[in-house]
Amino acid sequence: MESLKSPFLSPFPSPSHKPKPIKPIKPSPIRSQFTLSDGNNGGDRRPLRKKKKPLSDDDARRVIATRAGYLSRLRRNQGCTADAPRWIRRTPEQMVRYLQDDREGHISGRHVSAACRTVRGLAGRPEGSYEMREVMGSFVGKLSFRDMCVVLREQRGWRQARDFFQWMKLQLCYRPSVIVYTILLRIYGQVGKLKLVEQVFLEMFEAGCEPDEVACGTMLCAYAKWGRHKDMMLFYSAVRRREILPSVAVYNFMISSLQKKHLHGKVINLWKQMLEAGLKPERFTFTVVIGSFVKNDLMEDALDAFANMKKVGFVPEEATYSLLITLTVKHGREDKALGLYEEMRAQDIIPSNYTCASLLSLYYKNADYSKALSLFSEMERNKVFPDEVIYGILIRIYGKLGLYEDAIKTFMEVEKLGLLTDEKTYVTMAQVHLNAGNHEKALDVLQLMRSRNIDPSKYAYTTLLQCYVYKEDVGSAEVTFHTLSRRSALDAICCSYLLNLYIKLGLLEKAKALVSQIRTDQVHFDENLFRIVMDLYCREGMAADAEKLIGEMESIGLSVGKTSKTSLLAMYGKSGELQKAEDLFQALENPDAAEIGNMVCLYLENRDIYKSKEMLKSLLGIAGGLSAASQLIIKSVREGKQLLM
Repeated sequence: MESLKSPFLSPFPSPSHKPKPIKPIKPSPIRSQFTLSDGNNGGDRRPLRKKKKPLSDDDARRVIATRAGYLSRLRRNQGCTADAPRWIRRTPEQMVRYLQDDREGHISGRHVSAACRTVRGLAGRPEGSYEMREVMGSFVGKLSFRDMCVVLREQRGWRQARDFFQWMKLQLCYRPSVIVYTILLRIYGQVGKLKLVEQVFLEMFEAGCEPDEVACGTMLCAYAKWGRHKDMMLFYSAVRRREILPSVAVYNFMISSLQKKHLHGKVINLWKQMLEAGLKPERFTFTVVIGSFVKNDLMEDALDAFANMKKVGFVPEEATYSLLITLTVKHGREDKALGLYEEMRAQDIIPSNYTCASLLSLYYKNADYSKALSLFSEMERNKVFPDEVIYGILIRIYGKLGLYEDAIKTFMEVEKLGLLTDEKTYVTMAQVHLNAGNHEKALDVLQLMRSRNIDPSKYAYTTLLQCYVYKEDVGSAEVTFHTLSRRSALDAICCSYLLNLYIKLGLLEKAKALVSQIRTDQVHFDENLFRIVMDLYCREGMAADAEKLIGEMESIGLSVGKTSKTSLLAMYGKSGELQKAEDLFQALENPDAAEIGNMVCLYLENRDIYKSKEMLKSLLGIAGGLSAASQLIIKSVREGKQLLM
C-alpha cells in the first residue's frame, strides 16, 4: 500500500453509504437523419464536430497560417527562384519565438539581415576608411557560426567579404570549415581575383580542412571563367589524383570554356574522362561535345554522340542538327543530311538560316533545283527570313536553270532589302552575267562592288580577270593578274585564263614569259594548265620542254590527253622526228582522224609514200575519215605533193 502513496496517483476515495439515485431514462423518438423530401422540418442538420480547444499564445496559429498563405501566393508568383522557407508544424513555443524573431518569411532572422545590410553598406566607402571590428561591434555574441556564413554568402563585394571573414575568425563561435572557405572561393572567383582564390585554398589546407567536391569544383569554375585553362587542367589532374570527382555542372563549365577558346581536343578528352568516371551527361554536355566533334571534322564520333543523346531521351537543339547537317554534307553523306532534316521536320523544329543554307548548297551540288526552290517556299511559310547567303545560293540556282531575269530580280531585291554587303553575292551575280555572255554587265556589278568600298577577295579578282579575258582586254587582264600575284593569290585557274588569252591573240612570247613566271612563283599545275602549256610548247616546237612536261604529269599520276597527243604528233611532224611520232602513235589505243591525218602528213614530209597510203586506208576505215581524207588530198594537191601513185 505504500506504493499507492506515490504522487503520480491520488488516494482512493472513501466509499459512500448512500447510493446515487438512478435517473429515469426518457424515451426519445427515433428519427432518421435523412429524408427523401427537401423540406425536412428538422432544420439544417450539420455533422457533429469535435469541439476544438481555444488557441493559446494569443492566437499565434491563426497569424502564422495567414502569413503562410500570403507567402505561398508570393512564391507562386515569383516562380522557382523564391527564397522562402518550407512551412512545417511548430509547437506554440516555437511559434511565439518565430513571431518575436520577425523573420517575415525569410530563412534568417532580423539580426542576420541587419548584419548583411551593415556589411554591404561598406561597399560605398573607400578601402581603409573603416575598421570591421568597430562596424560589427554591436553584433559580437549575437551571430552564430551559421549566421556568419549566411552574412558572408550574401556579400557582393570581394573587399567586404575579405574583411568580414577576418572578423569572423576572431569570434568565439568560429570554427574552420570547408563551407566558409568555399563561400569565399566563390566570391573571389566571380570577380576574377584568382590569386586570392589560390591563397584561400592554401589557407584551407593549413587550417586542416580537406577540400571536398564543391570546393574543388568552385576552383575549377573560377579558372574556367577567366580563361586560365592551363591552370585549370593542372588543378583538375590533381583533383582526380585525390579521387575527387567533379559534378556534371563543373564538367559543363569546363568544356564550355575550352570550346569558346577553340580547344576542341581538350573538350573531347574531358568528355571521354567524364564517361569513364560513370557520370551521366546532360543535354548541354552533349550539345557542346557534338560541336567540338564537328569542329574537329570527326563525323562518326559526332553521329555516335548524337545517337546516344537521343537514346537517353534528350531532344537535340536546332543548332546541333545544323552542325551535323553541315558536316555530313561536307563528307558527301547527302542521304544522312537529308535524313537529319526530315527528323527535324518530324519534331517540328524550324531550321535556321544556317541550316537552310547548307541544304540549299546540297541541292545545288546535286542539281536538285526543284527541292531547293521548294525549301525556299517552306522558309517563307515558316517565316524564316532569308539572309544574304541564301539569296546568293538562289541567284546561283537561277543562273544554272537559265532563269536570267529571275536572278537579276533576286539581286535587286537583296539590294532593296539592304542585305547586299558581302562580295560573294556580287561575284555570284557577275558569274551569272558571264555565263549568259554579258561580260559588260558582269564588269558593272564588280565596279559597283568596288564603289561601295568592299575589298575584293581572290575570288572576286579571278572573276574580274575572267571578264577581261572574255573582253580580250589584255592590259586590264595583266593589271588584274599582277594584283593577284602581289597578294600571293595566284592559282592554276588564273594562269589558265591569261595564258589562253595570249595564245588566242597570238602573243606567244608573252605566253612563254608567263609560263616562266608561273614556274618561278611555284604555282601548282592542274590538268587544264598542263594541257594549255603543252599546246604552247607544241606550237613553238619546244620538244624538250614538252617531254619534260610529260614527265611531270606522269610523276603526279596524270595522263596525257588526246588533244595534247595530237599536238605532240604535229610537233614531231614539223621537227621531222619520225621515230618519236611513230612510238607515240603506236601507244595510242584508238587513234582518231586528226591523229591519223597527222601521221599521213608526217610520212608525206619524209616521202614515205607507202606508209602514207597505208595510213590513208586506215583513215578511210574510221568514222569521219572520208572527210578528213578528202581534205588531206586537196591539201597535198595544192602543195604539189603526190599522195596517190
